[in-house]
Amino acid sequence: MANVKVAVRARPLLAREVDANSPVVMEMRGQSTTLFKSKAGITVGELRDASKVFVYDHSYWSVNKSDHHFASQEQIFSDLGQQVLNSAFEGYNACIFAYGQTGSGKTYTMMGSEASPGLIPRICEGLFAGMKHKGGGQVSYKVEVSYMEIYNEKVRDLLRTPVINKLNSQGTPHNLRVREHPRDGPYVENLSKHQVSDYRAIEELISIGTNHRVTAATKMNDVSSRSHAIFTITFNQAKYIMGIPSETVSKIHLVDLAGSERASQTGSEGLRLKEGGSINKSLVCLGNVISALADMSVSHPTKRKMRYIPYRDSVLTWLIKDSLGGNSK
Repeated sequence: MANVKVAVRARPLLAREVDANSPVVMEMRGQSTTLFKSKAGITVGELRDASKVFVYDHSYWSVNKSDHHFASQEQIFSDLGQQVLNSAFEGYNACIFAYGQTGSGKTYTMMGSEASPGLIPRICEGLFAGMKHKGGGQVSYKVEVSYMEIYNEKVRDLLRTPVINKLNSQGTPHNLRVREHPRDGPYVENLSKHQVSDYRAIEELISIGTNHRVTAATKMNDVSSRSHAIFTITFNQAKYIMGIPSETVSKIHLVDLAGSERASQTGSEGLRLKEGGSINKSLVCLGNVISALADMSVSHPTKRKMRYIPYRDSVLTWLIKDSLGGNSK
């Protein structure tokens, strides 16, 4: 787990928070994030201390562009995305999660906007730039991408025709089955894979998939993501080593998680409440897997094989098993 890095990012205040004169109760300096107790909290004694300090690998302050330590999309890619690209070219699997409460800016960090692209488009663009720079005719590359969402623990292909998001003749959503190959591990049956030759092709696929993703309005977010989106890049490198053909396959999972939420705050009911329950369940499972991997990394070597990692407790953790453990970096 030494290769796992944790970064936290503070977003700007929303319009409703500005209208309510909500105070900023945190600050970031270097790797440290400090949370201050609000005046109301001091009055009712909610917290024992006036402030709490947390240290992460990276603490990004993106609240106000005029601040000298403002963290841009470029800086986040330089710190996090470039490491993923380096791992892929070295032959390792890699994964980036955007985790947080609903409305905290996860999708913006991962996807960004046309004027300020996020991690996913920057990593894809950097991949082709690296292929052009490192190839030199001695290495051949092949890039395939897939884009899926996990909605209520069911997998849907975001790159198929829009009928995937409509009801079929039986009146139920069209879902895909998750299976496990004895050698290659978990995979989604009949998930479409698209071979791409340049960044423009990936950009078009990202746009198609994003338009098919399930979103809905809640009290906390007008366009709340109701599913986990997984954009997967399969990167093949073929070359000759001392006259012997060699092929390396790396997988990059870029995951925009749906936000954790409380039903009392989002005002969820009916279908929205069911969605929130599925989201929270899978996020808890993800936390359990990461915790188990962390415990295994510090345990005695003789006990590591005995440690149970609960990958199958959630479709999310099962599908990205190869990037959480094994050949990952």
